[in-house]
Parts: sequence; C-alpha cells; structure tokens
Amino acid sequence: MLTFILKRLGESFLVLLVMSLLVFTGVFAIGNPVDLLISPEATPQDIQQVTQALGLDKPLWEQYFYFLKQVLHGDLGRSFMFSTPAIELLLNRMPATLELAIAAMLIATALGIPLGLIAGLKADTWVGKTIMTASILGFSLPTFWVGLVLIMFFSVELGWLPSSGRGPTSTWLGVPVSFLSWEGLQHLVLPALNLALFKLALIIRLTRAGTQEALLQDYVKYARAKGLRARRIIGVHVLKNIMIPIITVLGLEFGSVIAFAIVTESIFAWPGMGKLLIDSINNLDRPVIVAYLCLIVVFFVTINLLVDLAYAWLDPRVRLGASAR
Repeated sequence: MLTFILKRLGESFLVLLVMSLLVFTGVFAIGNPVDLLISPEATPQDIQQVTQALGLDKPLWEQYFYFLKQVLHGDLGRSFMFSTPAIELLLNRMPATLELAIAAMLIATALGIPLGLIAGLKADTWVGKTIMTASILGFSLPTFWVGLVLIMFFSVELGWLPSSGRGPTSTWLGVPVSFLSWEGLQHLVLPALNLALFKLALIIRLTRAGTQEALLQDYVKYARAKGLRARRIIGVHVLKNIMIPIITVLGLEFGSVIAFAIVTESIFAWPGMGKLLIDSINNLDRPVIVAYLCLIVVFFVTINLLVDLAYAWLDPRVRLGASAR
C-alpha cells in the first residue's frame, strides 16, 4: 500500500509541475496589465518603472523560474491590483467556494444515488421513466438560465429565499461558514441547488446504468436464489459493487464544481474564488489568475489521489496490481 501511495504522489508532483508551466505560460503571454494599472497620461518612464517593479521586463522563462523559486517558499506572487499576496486573497475566498461546492455535491449525492437506484430497479415503470426524463433536463438546461429562473421564482415571485450574497457567517473550526445560521442557510440554498442540478443528473444516470448492469450479474442471481431480502441484495450486493465508478465521478465532479462555480457565484453574487477570478481577469491581475489555476490543479490532483486510495480500499486488486508491477 505504501508503494502505491508513493507512486501516486510522484505522478501527482509531475502533473503539478507540467500544469504550472502551462498555466504560467498561457496567462503571462496574454495582455499587458501595466496598461490598466497606470494612467493613460503616464510617460514612457513611468511605464518602464512600473514594468520593472512588477518584474515584467524580464524574459518569460526567467519569470517562470523566479515563480517556481517563490512557490517553494509558499509565495504565489502579489496581486497587481491589491498589492497583497495572491494566495491570501484566494484563501480568504476559499471557505465560501468550498461551502457552496460541498453543499452542491451533498444535494447531488443524497438525491442522485437513491433516484438512480429507483430508476434502475423500475426502469420500465412510469416512475423510472419520469426520473430519466428529469435527468435529461438537468443536462440540457444552461446553468446561468436555471439560476435566473430560480431567482425569479423563489426570490422575486414567492419571496422565500434571498437572491444574492452569502448572508451572515459564523466561525466553525476557525473557518467562516454560513450554514450554521438560518439566514445564512437560506442564502446557500439557491446557489447550491443551481450548482447541483447538472451533477444530480449525471449521478442519476450513472447509478441507473450501474444498477441495471449489477442486476444481471451472477452474484445477484445467487443472492436471490438464497432467498435474501431485496433490501439486503440492493444495499450489499448491488450498491457496494457500483460505488467504485460513482466514487470516481464524485471525486472528479467535486473538483469541477470548485473550478467551474464561477457562473453560479457571479449570478448569485456569492463571494467565492470564482467571482475573484472574474474580477482578476477583467483587470489582468496575473498573479491572482495563476494562483487560482494552480490551486485548482492542486485540488484536482489531491482529489484524484484520494479517489485512487478509495479504489484501493474498495477493490484490493487495484493495489495488488500496482505492487505486482
């Protein structure tokens, strides 16, 4: 098991190195932030002075190696706009994004797996067909449009839920969260539901496909022949064996929820990292953009590593195969 973990850590480090090069090169080759930071009436000497102060006068390769050197010391650069460490800006916004992403995945998982099981077990009934039709809508409807509809219906027409903002926060384990208060929870519902719809549809279809495939396996037929109750067959023999692909998708989709919560955060004015990224792109605040993308890569790599470990725990053949090689 230790060999398995060390191998995955080595692969993860290599991925981080390659992605840092791609991200840095892609972002720093676009635009000139100096044009947005100084007055249009600035003299060439002023422009040159600001360019040198930001380190933008050096060749791209030299900037990259300086960036790597700073990363080793935990420094991802300073924001051009706020003159504060970029990682500090992101860490201040991260709790809001993580809270939104976790809430969305909890909604998608808590509803998706049971509904997918029902759709798989009752595929030919009106219940199963209705669930699958609803899942198609979840795939088809654009996130920004669904968000606007949710605001119009629940906030404007009914007045049940707030349309924007995070609401009051409380400190939990040293982290500011909004779900501990009723008002904060109300602010969380709509953006979390909007972010969860696509993932909910995906989990429903994945669970349904896995359920139908598992029902045809010999171990399920043998369990029925032994006279086991349907609840035990579904809970032990069916659900446990379809969890590996579901865990994989949940892990990857959790990373994508964090990375692509930008639209939802913009619609609902949720003060997370995505909204900060949009503002940074508008202002060509390169250090913040690079820090955000590198942080997202770290999230994806970490989640993939945890998924691999969950694989090895659920299916010993994974780690045995790795050891054999």
